[in-house]
Amino acid sequence: MQNINSYIDEHKKRFIDELIDLLKIPSISADSAYKQDVLNTADAVKESLLKAGCEQVEICETEGYPIIYGEKIIDKKLPTVLVYGHYDVQPPDPLDLWNSPPFEPVIQKTDLHPEGTIFARGACDDKGQMYMHVKALEYMTANNELPCNVKFMIEGEEEVGSANLGKFVAANREKLTNDVILISDTGMIAKDVPSITTGLRGLSYVEVEVTGPNRDLHSGLYGGAVANPINVLTKMIASLHDENNHITIPGFYDKVENLSDEERAEMAKAPFSLENYKKALDIDAVYGEEGYTTNERNSIRPTLDVNGIWGGYIGEGAKTVIASKAYAKISMRLVPNQDWEEITQLFKTHFERIAPDAVKVKVTPHHGGQGYVTPIDSIGYQAASKAYEQTFGKTPIPQRSGGSIPIVSLFEKELKSKTILMGFGLDSDAIHSPNEHFGVWNYLKGIETIPWFYKYFTELKSAE
Repeated sequence: MQNINSYIDEHKKRFIDELIDLLKIPSISADSAYKQDVLNTADAVKESLLKAGCEQVEICETEGYPIIYGEKIIDKKLPTVLVYGHYDVQPPDPLDLWNSPPFEPVIQKTDLHPEGTIFARGACDDKGQMYMHVKALEYMTANNELPCNVKFMIEGEEEVGSANLGKFVAANREKLTNDVILISDTGMIAKDVPSITTGLRGLSYVEVEVTGPNRDLHSGLYGGAVANPINVLTKMIASLHDENNHITIPGFYDKVENLSDEERAEMAKAPFSLENYKKALDIDAVYGEEGYTTNERNSIRPTLDVNGIWGGYIGEGAKTVIASKAYAKISMRLVPNQDWEEITQLFKTHFERIAPDAVKVKVTPHHGGQGYVTPIDSIGYQAASKAYEQTFGKTPIPQRSGGSIPIVSLFEKELKSKTILMGFGLDSDAIHSPNEHFGVWNYLKGIETIPWFYKYFTELKSAE
C-alpha cells in the first residue's frame, strides 16, 4: 500500500468533487418533504459503491428509507469487514445561523484547516466519513490491494433512530456475516492526536406535552386563576436537576457504571485545554455535574437535556395569551448498564408524578438505544491502532465518546461481532449545528488510513 498517497494526490480533486455532489442532496430523514431527496441519495450511494469496486450492490427496501447493501467477496476463506454508515442528515435549522446555504457546499480555509474545510450539512456526519470508506475501497480494488472481503450496509434513518435497521439485521444475519464491523461516525481528539472511540453513551429521547385549559386564554382575564402550561412545564423541567446538576429522577443512577480512580486517571492523560474549550464555544465557564471534569461529564456520566421547548405566541409583536398547551423534547444520554427502555419508563413515571393537578401531562417516547464499550485487546482494535500508527506516526489514544450510535449494541447482539469506531472528525466540526464542516485534510487522511486497517486486520486474523 505504499502508493496510496500518490493515488490520493492524483485523484484528490475528484474525491472532493464527488463528496460535494453528495452533500448537495438534502437527505433529511426527519422531514417527509425531503423524501425524494433521501431516495435520490440512496441511488447515489449505490452508484458510488458499484464504481468503487463492489461486485454486488442492492437497494434493500424497508418500511421507511432503504438500506444500501454492497459486497466484494474475493475469497470466502478470508476475513470479512462489514462497513456501516448512514446517508441521511440532520435538519439544517436554524438556517439564519449558517454562513452559507447548508446544501450548497463551500470550501473555506480556517486557522485549524489551512488546507480548507467543506461547509455543508452532513459534511462530517456522516456523508464525508461514510464516503471515505467508498474511496478507500476504490483505491484497494483499483490497485489490487484488497486483502479480504468487504460488505457495506449504508442506511437512511440513523438520524431518526434507525427504526427499521434492527428488523433488517435480524432478517439478514447470514448476508451480513462478518468478522468485524467498521464505522466512521465518531471523531478524534485533534489533527495531531489520533484516537479510537472505545465507548458510546446510550440514548432515551422523549417528547412531553402539558395541557392546561381547553383553549388559549386572555392573560388579563384568566392570569393568576388558572395554570399556565408554559410556566408549569418550565418548573417541572427545572426540577429534573438539583443544585449539583444531579438528575433527580428516582432510580436513574441505580445501574450507572462508576469508573475506578485508575480508569479516570488514564482518561485524564488525553490532551485537553479547558481554556481553549471555553474559547471555542465562546463561554465564560463550563457547567455540569458536580465532582466530575468536563471530559468525564460528556463521556462517562449520564445527562438529561432539553432539545426543544415551545408553546404560546412567538410571532412579531405582543399577544397577551395563556397557551392551552406547552411542549418539550428531552434527550437523556446514558452510560453502559443503563437500559434505555427502563430509563424512559422511569422518566415517564416521574414526570407524570410531579405534575400539579391543574394540568394534564403526556409523555411520548421517540427512540433510544443502549450504550457500548469495545475492548482494546481485540484484534480489530489492534489493527486500527496499527493503521493510525502507520499514517499518523503515533499510537492513538482510546477514548469514550459522549455521543450515541444505538445500533452498535444491536450489531453485537444480532451479528455477534465487535465494532471498531475509526472516526476522523473533530469536536469543532459543528455536527448537528449550523456551519457543520469537515476538513479536507481529515477526509483524505481517512481514505489513507482505512486501507491499512484492512491489511493489519487480515494479517492479525490469519495469525490466530
